[in-house]
Amino acid sequence: MATFREGIENLKLSPTKTIVEKDILDLGYKIQAFKEGKINEDKFKALRLARGVYGQRQQGVQMIRIKLPFGKVTSNQLRRISDVADEYSTGRLHITTRQDIQIHHVSLDRTPQLWTDLEKDDVTLREACGNTVRNVTASAIAGIDPNEPFDVSPYADLVFRYFLRKPFGQELGRKIKIAFSSSSEDDSYTFIHDFGFIPKIENKIKGFKVLVGGGLGAQPFLAQTIFEFLPGEEILSFIEASIRVFDRLGERNNRNKARLKYLISKIGITEFLNLVETEKNATQFDSSLDFSVVEQQAIFDKVKEPISKEIILGNASDSDYIEWVKTNTFNQKQTGYLGVYVKVLIGDFYTNQARKLADIVETAIGSNEVNYASNDIRFTIDQSILLKFVLPENLFELYKALKSIGLASSGFNSLADVTACPGTDTCNLGISNSTTVAEEIESLIRVEYPELLYNNDIKIKISGCMNSCGQHGLAHIGFHGSSMKVESNTLPALQLLLGGGKLGNGLGRIADKVIKFPSKRVLDVIRTLLNDYSENQLEDELFNDFYDRNGNKYFYNLLKPLTDASTLTESDFIDWGSEDKFKTAIGVGECAGVVIDLVATLIYDAEEKLLSSDEAFQENRFADSLYFAYSAGIHTAKALLLKSKVHCNTHIGIMQDFDKHLAKEYGFDENNSFENFILQINKEKASAEFAETYSKKIKLFISNAKK
Repeated sequence: MATFREGIENLKLSPTKTIVEKDILDLGYKIQAFKEGKINEDKFKALRLARGVYGQRQQGVQMIRIKLPFGKVTSNQLRRISDVADEYSTGRLHITTRQDIQIHHVSLDRTPQLWTDLEKDDVTLREACGNTVRNVTASAIAGIDPNEPFDVSPYADLVFRYFLRKPFGQELGRKIKIAFSSSSEDDSYTFIHDFGFIPKIENKIKGFKVLVGGGLGAQPFLAQTIFEFLPGEEILSFIEASIRVFDRLGERNNRNKARLKYLISKIGITEFLNLVETEKNATQFDSSLDFSVVEQQAIFDKVKEPISKEIILGNASDSDYIEWVKTNTFNQKQTGYLGVYVKVLIGDFYTNQARKLADIVETAIGSNEVNYASNDIRFTIDQSILLKFVLPENLFELYKALKSIGLASSGFNSLADVTACPGTDTCNLGISNSTTVAEEIESLIRVEYPELLYNNDIKIKISGCMNSCGQHGLAHIGFHGSSMKVESNTLPALQLLLGGGKLGNGLGRIADKVIKFPSKRVLDVIRTLLNDYSENQLEDELFNDFYDRNGNKYFYNLLKPLTDASTLTESDFIDWGSEDKFKTAIGVGECAGVVIDLVATLIYDAEEKLLSSDEAFQENRFADSLYFAYSAGIHTAKALLLKSKVHCNTHIGIMQDFDKHLAKEYGFDENNSFENFILQINKEKASAEFAETYSKKIKLFISNAKK
């Protein structure tokens, strides 16, 4: 059997290694070094997270997050993902609320070859997890949305590609999340992202309303609007400068205070924007970057007449088909074509379904050999799938093909379409079950409230813990996993939240906590809420308006009887989807990575960053070269401070502490401080001359530090 080292050397890579292949080899060598005890566990954790490899609840296996820009895949990419899931995982694919695909139970040793196989169809793991710029999300209907000013897909794609592997986006205090909505409907929830973009046109110029500083988690923040209109060609420089400021000033030790939203709250939006404007001086853009937007074109030659649901249905007698058409299809902005939603229960489907779906999309129909749909499949933030450019005359055949593979459920984006994270199935942070709960709620709605399959006003979302991967804070009716103590026993519980949702044009509302109750009573909670709403709502009153009119206390009192501990049964102490008595088993989460404070590791990192700086310089990426050198200097200063028993936090704090405690020892003084020396990076334009001079000074500083 080949050794692990031989396995790395035998990766099926091209003779001339690309930057992607160097990435993969680096992951392999880091795994090897970790196994040999040369890299400590915390450092290795941060390294693998930035490469999409995430520890899961079950020991000895990994969750792999596959990063798909704005959820777009081709048929070939979907087949490739399916092949990888069969070869390295269990064959189950999970669609996330960030339009990624996750697979589980993967051996760490096999991740480099898994990544190699994915890249054969231009699919990456890079920066899918960890303290990085995460996947860029966008409206699944971008390009076909009847209400969009223009197609935001090319912008989302450009942002995704540009920030991949950028030096300032690898070791942030916390993750950065970016979203593009296709219109002011704001179906990507820009208001809960670090950066949110809503398309606008002013004086025939394409641009965006820009929001910053949003986030969910245990302490949700609504993003602030900072530009009502920013021209499209300016968004890259704005995002880059903002992330650089965040990298320098953002919290690092306390992960609960380390998101961008906390930095903006601390220093104020005006100061933040002033710093961003200064930082733009240091950015460098390749003139070959294409900022133009090519509108999505119809894939068929013949443009049809406008269509209605009545015309599509015709004399259809299949009641399931009629329901599916009414809830899962819509007219595209391209006249005569349909968008079709493929509803996926809790985002879980399997490789045999995925391959057949890829085949269905490419199936030629009729004498004109028109395919069922465009080869542009989109995963949605609702954990489902969108097919585009479907001809109405092919719709029934498409429905039958989807039904044959178990993907023809109706009720997309309705009350019966529940969003849920994996929770205690695989996540270390899961407290109580979320997936089975979601399935049970969907079943309840379909059986007892079938008329609500057409209700798109109320959304139910569930997370396994308070961190909101299932986006419960955005829901009209939200739940997150919890536990309750009853005498000496613990039982699984759910926290109910009400009143969340989007208002449009970047405005939104975060759900309020109402009451915590035993998990096994969740169906009675749903019944109570829906029955009360049905019986007491005013004419045409929406659910959130009903909630606002009655108030939080009303719903607390309404549901209080369901928390009565005197009526508990044995089943209440067994969580959904389990046969064993409940016990909390919360591990250490990896969503934010860790901060490494080991002196030797910091020096090792600094030397690696110098190599990256030199490589970027040779490729004329002078801004990247400068930032790698800057990071090397910061890491070295932190190592020296730690050696002197001075514990530091932010980059700016490191600079100031170094000047306070060690400046004279390393040749700095009041007229030539370490802070001024290291911050030359944002005082001059990125150029070959400046990058070369700055790098030499950093190398000299590190050399002196090592001595």
